Amino acid sequence: MAKVHYRSYNPNRIILFPQRIDEDIAGNDPVRIISAIIDQLDLSKFHKLYHGIGRCAYHPRMMLKVVVYAYMNNIYSCRKIERLLHRDIHFIWLSGYEKPDFITINRFRNRVKDEINDIFTQIVLLLCARGFVSLDVEYVDGTKIESKANKYTFVWRKTVERNRAKLLEKIKALLEQVDEAIAQDKCNVDERMEFTPTQLSEMSAELNTALSSLSVTTDKKEKERRKKLQKTAKELEKHSKKLSEYNQHLDTLGERNSYSKTDKDATFMRMKEDAMNNGQTKPGYNLQIGTEGQFITDFALFPNPTDTLTYIPFMESFKNRYGALPSTEIADSGYGSEENYRFLEEHGIEAFVKYNRFHIEQRPRYVQDPFRSENFYYNEKEDYCVCPMGQHMNRIGQRRVKTESGYISERHRYQAQNCNGCPLRPLCFKATGNRIIERNHRLEKYKRQAFTLLTSDEGLKQRGRRCIEPEAVFGQMKFDMAYRRFRHFGKDKVTMDFAFFAIAFNLKKMIAKMKLGGLKHYLDHIGVCFGLIKRFWGHLRVFENQKQRKLAA
Repeated sequence: MAKVHYRSYNPNRIILFPQRIDEDIAGNDPVRIISAIIDQLDLSKFHKLYHGIGRCAYHPRMMLKVVVYAYMNNIYSCRKIERLLHRDIHFIWLSGYEKPDFITINRFRNRVKDEINDIFTQIVLLLCARGFVSLDVEYVDGTKIESKANKYTFVWRKTVERNRAKLLEKIKALLEQVDEAIAQDKCNVDERMEFTPTQLSEMSAELNTALSSLSVTTDKKEKERRKKLQKTAKELEKHSKKLSEYNQHLDTLGERNSYSKTDKDATFMRMKEDAMNNGQTKPGYNLQIGTEGQFITDFALFPNPTDTLTYIPFMESFKNRYGALPSTEIADSGYGSEENYRFLEEHGIEAFVKYNRFHIEQRPRYVQDPFRSENFYYNEKEDYCVCPMGQHMNRIGQRRVKTESGYISERHRYQAQNCNGCPLRPLCFKATGNRIIERNHRLEKYKRQAFTLLTSDEGLKQRGRRCIEPEAVFGQMKFDMAYRRFRHFGKDKVTMDFAFFAIAFNLKKMIAKMKLGGLKHYLDHIGVCFGLIKRFWGHLRVFENQKQRKLAA
């Protein structure tokens, strides 16, 4: 039997002339493309964040490459990135054998939390220069992403306001018991008066001062009165702290209805990912993104759960980022409000934006309700409506409604002349007297324009495209890249984290399309070859048929 020979094995072997580590990295590997792209970026704003004293810092370009490449591979933990810098050949080559620890990586992310937004803009402009996006079309949609905060750290506005009102009633009742000679000048029991924590603290201090100046007595009633006043002073100080806490809650809430104690920028919202199916609210942010070609072209985070009020600030964000608004906007029915339609019209933007009843009107069996006020015939010239019975409804005034954003909407009111004895009254309305309706003519005009655009050939194309634009990005983000929950506290850090993710997402998508483009070119080349083969076989068959005809003749 022949002797078996093996290659020499020595894990502690010393290499005299070390090889280049990138020899084991493929030439078209994404890590090389990432390194080449980030080398072209302008990091002048990063350099301003460092000082020339102390130990030499890690190069920000190297740190940016490492973090972005980690996000591309669904790695968002600084500790995992630190481990990969010791064992993964791609991270080792990308970092140039540098080994920053997880604290340094996290400090770098927090240090550039304001400047990373500019890097995202540079990446999108690079995509525009390469022809991947045009920045003329934007598909807008939003999703709610859960915050890192615990779901039981809620603070509700109604609860705070109710408890604060009860506390003020206790304070008024307590001040009525205070000796008039001590605090009557500061405790006028006016039902409309609201006390501040500072006033309550001053009252408590004055009460303690007055009690300390009183002489010691052996009278039992006087002792009881002094103990009662001391107890009152302690309760005033306690109420002062509680009132200060309630006021602080209201200041933090602002215009919101809730917030989290651990992440004060997060608002409690109902999430789509509801494991218990009970509609439980969780702290989170409303993430708005704009996409084109499944690339993220813009993003912003908002505290309000609805999309209607986020649209105009989001459009302003796009303008601030690129200096101009897109020429075409495509959005879902959550953005179809009068305020948003007017903004788009004033800026000359072609808006394929649905309104709330658009999908209902597109159903095959949909029949318009003739008793809905929007379906009443309106004579614009003489300014009157006509009810289903044919009765004229004259205008009796108008009502102005102010939205949460401050926009004022005008609604015109029309009243029927006489509804008594009308055979259609049970189907028309149930209130007493003559029917009064309200019509928002401007909004109805915008809806008609939107309907015309959405049902046109271009509108059908854009509506079909919208389903595979932001929706596909959300699907890839949450399921392919496992980015379902934020990992930081505070809106500034959450925005920083998503900026890193958006950069990594766009670069990953660009590399995939570049590979797909090369493959497509290869397949096109094969198709041309197959065409030549078919033509060759066609000529061969013609030649054989001619040969057989000659032999037969």
